[in-house]
Amino acid sequence: MENTALILIDLQNDYFGSFEGAKWQLYETELAAANALKLLNKFREKNMKIVHVRHEFDMENAPFFAPNSQGAKIHNTLTPKENESQVLKHEVNSFKGTNLKEILDDSNITNVIIVGAMSFMCVDSVTRAASDFGYNCFVAHDACTTKDLEFNGIKIPAPMAHAAFMAGLEFAFAKVHTTNEILELL
Repeated sequence: MENTALILIDLQNDYFGSFEGAKWQLYETELAAANALKLLNKFREKNMKIVHVRHEFDMENAPFFAPNSQGAKIHNTLTPKENESQVLKHEVNSFKGTNLKEILDDSNITNVIIVGAMSFMCVDSVTRAASDFGYNCFVAHDACTTKDLEFNGIKIPAPMAHAAFMAGLEFAFAKVHTTNEILELL
């Protein structure tokens, strides 16, 4: 796939159970990050466009991803290299208030592969926005993660929440595949 970028969303320390002091642990983050790393390594090997997106809350007493904290840093297994683009965001949607679209357009990107966290929030938001902007979207579902949810007294285990959001994205916004399936496309 020519003109393709890998977008890694919010794979930051506060989401990792293996990070001491993690403030917002997600379900099997390490497994999702290991799959994201497979894609990251392939993109590095092929010298393809890579964009790391990092979230910091723009408020005092942030629940997680506090500005300039260790928890807000990208996990050391996925540390950006000097030639890879980095975007700092303060909103759920990685395009809102950032230069993400400029970065993609300046590199003539038409296809985006999305990985990261959280499936029901930032991954969902960036995928829908990217689709609306006309990019061909692919989500590596096993390189994404989320947490247990609750709504109106109904508890939703993380794997079910993840599956529901991946189904919604696949229905109208993206091709949703495994990491290995996407690696075969590259």
